[in-house]
Amino acid sequence: APCIYIKSPGPIFFSQTRIGKNGKKFKLYKFRSMYMDAEERKKELMEKNRVKDGFMFKLDSDPRIIGGEKGIGGIIRRYSLDEWPQMWNDLKGDMSLVGTRPPTVDEWEKYDLHHRVRLAIKPGITGMWQVSGRSDITDFEEVVRLDKKYITEWSFGMDVKILFRTVGVVFGKNGAM
Repeated sequence: APCIYIKSPGPIFFSQTRIGKNGKKFKLYKFRSMYMDAEERKKELMEKNRVKDGFMFKLDSDPRIIGGEKGIGGIIRRYSLDEWPQMWNDLKGDMSLVGTRPPTVDEWEKYDLHHRVRLAIKPGITGMWQVSGRSDITDFEEVVRLDKKYITEWSFGMDVKILFRTVGVVFGKNGAM
């Protein structure tokens, strides 16, 4: 927290409205890994989005990250430390440990009907998409396919496997950022 504040004065936490189960809006919490103007700068960077059709937003070498990929923001993101405050979302009941990625409001508004199946369950801090390529997956239809598979084949054992794979992905830094 002090490193975030020293490198980019402002709040330590970032909150954003996301869409949860059955379209319910909730506030998602993260440690702030980006500069304060990141949301405004996102609009000007949309043309560089690696994900087709704007259903998600991913950039190579995102200039909004505090200190760049090698700085504190990059370290926070590489090791998924920014996700820890989502445990509060889990405790509040807005999210679960494992599930689908909760879309932002602007992403959700672009969804076709078949994309909304992702909202049939609570979103998760981690999930099938995160352990199957993370930011390396740039085709949103692949994300939807993985989420549908998770929803239709769900089991407690699958959640345990995803949780263990998440640890490996985070410490292996596969697909980070």
